Amino acid sequence: MTQAERRTPARRTVLGVAGATVLGASPALTAGPAQAAAQAAPAVAASGAHGRGRGYRSLPVPTVIGHRGASGYRPEHTLGSYRLALDLGAHVIEQDLVPTRDGHLVCRHENDITGTTDVADHPEFASRRTTRTVDGTAITGWFTEDFTLAELKTLRAKERIPGNRQENTLYDGRWTVPTFEEVLRWADEEGRRRGREVWLYVETKHPSYFRSLGLGLEERLARLLRRYGRHRANSPVILQSFEPSSIRRLAKLVDAPGVVLLSGAGTRPWDFTEAGDPRTVADLVTPEGLRWISSYAKGIGPTLDLVIPRGADGRLGTPTTLVRDAHAAGLVLHPYTHRNENAFLPAEFRRGTDPNAYGDSFGALKKYLETGIDGIFSDNPDTALLAAADLTAHR
Repeated sequence: MTQAERRTPARRTVLGVAGATVLGASPALTAGPAQAAAQAAPAVAASGAHGRGRGYRSLPVPTVIGHRGASGYRPEHTLGSYRLALDLGAHVIEQDLVPTRDGHLVCRHENDITGTTDVADHPEFASRRTTRTVDGTAITGWFTEDFTLAELKTLRAKERIPGNRQENTLYDGRWTVPTFEEVLRWADEEGRRRGREVWLYVETKHPSYFRSLGLGLEERLARLLRRYGRHRANSPVILQSFEPSSIRRLAKLVDAPGVVLLSGAGTRPWDFTEAGDPRTVADLVTPEGLRWISSYAKGIGPTLDLVIPRGADGRLGTPTTLVRDAHAAGLVLHPYTHRNENAFLPAEFRRGTDPNAYGDSFGALKKYLETGIDGIFSDNPDTALLAAADLTAHR
């Protein structure tokens, strides 16, 4: 099998379903790629055990979150990436939000759009290239806060990491940068078409930085959630941020559940740095820190290394007590991020010498899912769903 064949999600989904008889699916091996994906995805989507209760507790466990959509196969944060994630069976689709100069929320992983749009090819915007300090780091490029929405809409999205995902560059220029309001309308339309709610997982990016510019994210986000009826405790939406104060602010504006994202143990949330709060992530993942988070949030989104650390050799070590401790505090855990390529996998699951080839992704996912995490962010949701099926089949 060639590398291109390995990276065709429809083909891999069909083969996976054919092997995962526990799902009870009919492997449509004679169907075309689009038809095969459509037939396989519902069975794969049912791979997790159904949650208990309403709202976010009703989601299958493990929950598979399409990280920026299906970003392993399409340029991230495009309607094409979001739609493919749904087609592959993802339970939830993630959006990252940053503002434009005129206050519209748009979906980009960062406000620096140099690597995710064709802005550099627009001579009319050459003078907008500048250096900004975002959360203490100086970055040179083009930034959403320097563009009106109308200007931003003249740009086209492209693959962020073409060195790793050359195949995705096929889709460069196909989609514009979506506004969050467009995504809300799209999710409602897709929900009606598919006969089920489309869950969204929405992150506020650099909220303290944008508030300092007069572009506060939380109030804008809350207004949109209310406008589209996604502000309630049981609405199909989860809110997330690396800044705890953003989740606390949102908790006062809407009833939708919040999740605190956690980076490396030695790092500090930027709002802590600005406020002079000496606590680091290492403090927040203690039982005391987790109880504090549970006073205003429903879950945490830790880096996978906080669940199972990697040693100096890049191999997985012994799982920490984070899953147990978070559950004891009443929190769900949705760690990030699973990716299929060798470059992103623990050393023992890499195969061959090509960093961009797929390694033993199922082996790595098995290790992570066996810790008892409640879900996982994945660039390759079809792979994660099959791993979840393997897990639930052996429980």
